[in-house]
Amino acid sequence: MKVSITTTHKEGLVVGARSMPGNPYDGHTLVEALEQAAILSEVQPQIAVVDRGYKGVAIDGVKIYHPGLRRGITRGLCTMIRRRSAIEPAIGHMKSDGKLDRNWLKGVLGDAIHAVLCGAGHNLRMILRKLRLFYALILLALLSFKTAAPSAA
Repeated sequence: MKVSITTTHKEGLVVGARSMPGNPYDGHTLVEALEQAAILSEVQPQIAVVDRGYKGVAIDGVKIYHPGLRRGITRGLCTMIRRRSAIEPAIGHMKSDGKLDRNWLKGVLGDAIHAVLCGAGHNLRMILRKLRLFYALILLALLSFKTAAPSAA
């Protein structure tokens, strides 16, 4: 079984997680992964930054960038391609923290449910991390406001 993970570029939120039975070639799974991301996010992806396993794949309406491209690459696109390596730690965290490495559900449907739940768990962990930071900033602002208030003596 192979799991295809689709994330947003800047935030790293999982917008698609799909399990594929067997071990299909990466290039054959890209259309389905982008289609799922478009359905779930209601936004058609225009740019896909992928790894070298997707080399040679062309999809109408989607520009596909992968490491090793040299022609027509601007500095911004180059940084976007380098940013793609940040997906690997997300997959690693989903395997270790989100238990993506071990599936306890039975059958092909169980594989699909497990992949989607691991993606949702990853998103929840990221949201909770941001909320903790926001809470700490509010607490810090309240404490600094209290100490900065003039005393009535």
